Amino acid sequence: MEPMNRVMWGLNKRIMSGVIKPTSKAYRFVVVKPIRTGIGNSGNNLTYPARLINNLLQGKWSGARDETYRFACNSTVGVAGFFDVASKWNIPKSDADFGQTLGQWGWTPNCFLMLPLFGPSNERDTLGLAADTAANPLIYISPYSFVGNDPLTYLGPYTYLTYAVRYNDLADSVDEYVRFSQAEMDPYAEIQYAWTFARENRVADFHVKGKQDAASLETLESVFFTYKDPEFPRHSTTRSVLIPATGRKLKFTFWLQPGIAPVVYIAPGLGSHRLAQPSLALAELVYKNGFSAVCVSSAFNSEFMEHASTAALPAFLPVDGRDLHVALTEIDRHLHALYPARLGRKALMGYSMGALHSLFVAATAPTNELPLLKFDRYVALNTPVRLFHGISKLDAFYRAPLNWPEAERTDNIENTFLKVAALSKSTLTPQTSLPFSAIESKFLIGLTFRLMLRDIIFSSQRRNNQGILQHPIRNLRRHAAYQEILQYSYQDYFEKFVVPYYQARDRATPAAEALEKAGDLRTYEAGLRASPNIRIIVNQNDFLLADEDLKWLHATFGPEQLTVFEQGGHLGNLFDPAVQKTILRALDGLKATLVKP
Repeated sequence: MEPMNRVMWGLNKRIMSGVIKPTSKAYRFVVVKPIRTGIGNSGNNLTYPARLINNLLQGKWSGARDETYRFACNSTVGVAGFFDVASKWNIPKSDADFGQTLGQWGWTPNCFLMLPLFGPSNERDTLGLAADTAANPLIYISPYSFVGNDPLTYLGPYTYLTYAVRYNDLADSVDEYVRFSQAEMDPYAEIQYAWTFARENRVADFHVKGKQDAASLETLESVFFTYKDPEFPRHSTTRSVLIPATGRKLKFTFWLQPGIAPVVYIAPGLGSHRLAQPSLALAELVYKNGFSAVCVSSAFNSEFMEHASTAALPAFLPVDGRDLHVALTEIDRHLHALYPARLGRKALMGYSMGALHSLFVAATAPTNELPLLKFDRYVALNTPVRLFHGISKLDAFYRAPLNWPEAERTDNIENTFLKVAALSKSTLTPQTSLPFSAIESKFLIGLTFRLMLRDIIFSSQRRNNQGILQHPIRNLRRHAAYQEILQYSYQDYFEKFVVPYYQARDRATPAAEALEKAGDLRTYEAGLRASPNIRIIVNQNDFLLADEDLKWLHATFGPEQLTVFEQGGHLGNLFDPAVQKTILRALDGLKATLVKP
């Protein structure tokens, strides 16, 4: 079913990005938020019969009672459901549908389906959707009306109302949907994985078995670092520039201040897209404080790899760092041509792998030829010092479940995913206590980065197939290749893909030792020491940093350049106001010399 599902996903994506997103902007302008919320409430209130029936069929008597209370309150005091007074009166929700009922009765779905407009499903939930539709009372109230004088054409009020409510609900979520579909290399695969566990008819066991690990648990808190204004991504502009070395155009996204202002170029972490949540959050942080912001995708992201990389496989810092520098130079030239009087002094801000790339650009700036962009400030957030040490930790984290007894391992992994699915349905805040043990939190981090590696390898082999993978690289049928790629660790990627690739190239052929040395900041110590414009912000318990790395950072950079927070893991404290103030202080001085033309 994968080829058909992917075609359907592409169709849905085009409808969302080409029809619903552009029209929803006007719709949101005309229909204000309180009215949109009321329309959604009314639509939800009308589907009460289906929830009542399914609560009864599942034996959830209290759920049936609560839904009846909610319907009675909202239909009367709430004016036909327009106002959700039941929630204000703390009457609990008890959502239930026929798909859940069939699951409770023992139907285990075997086939993932991507439905037109309705999105991810399976054969069980598709049948359940049809039953939920049949339970809607509007179907039986004056179900048909003639269109014009043609008796062969029927459109029922249920159809009108159903799609009107559906459109109303999508109007507020379509931008996030489109952003997600752009930010992920393969959003279809991510949705398939997430849907599988989100629809499991099982309750997660939130009891934490075993000790917790502060560094990895705090790293998971990076999910709290997001943009605060939901309208902020909509205010961006996306353009593209031609990269001379590849002959292809690379997209970038930016927010410009109305007048002349310093510009912060943001380089994201390993494999991340320019529209990834941390990139947008940093862009909002600097923009709200008077800076213009420009986001570009990571050198390890498929967008950058396939449009701006001079190497098919990212991993050799001198090549990746220079490719990023060239791309930023072309972007800066393009922006100056479009807005000649609005770009002031320039800063390069990178986080995680983007921080490593930023520091490479800083270290090599004195020896770069003049055409390349010169930055007035370099800000590195949670940078690794030794790339190979970092990937060894990621590989070890992915193998963390091996510490569980073999008989319990599969159930524990599935319960970890069920926890994530359950938490994703709730509103998380920095005060939320994440219920993961040390093994679980490490595994979730390792898995996240392993999926990034899957995308890196697939994208690289699609561009330059080295004949290493046994399964063919096909865009519409990826599952088999994905399963094979997931068996490769980061160490395997370097040894089996990167080293042979560079050895086969005509120019310099770095061996494994040379690659490792090139990915070590200590190699560029002289250039880093010579630059007074570097600012580094790291955490003492970042798992990517060993004790010797922290000692080297303290020995290389002065106290005015280096800030070390005691806690936070890797990127886990960026939501903290104290950290954000430190990030903004790292940009001090860029505004002072601005002179209006």
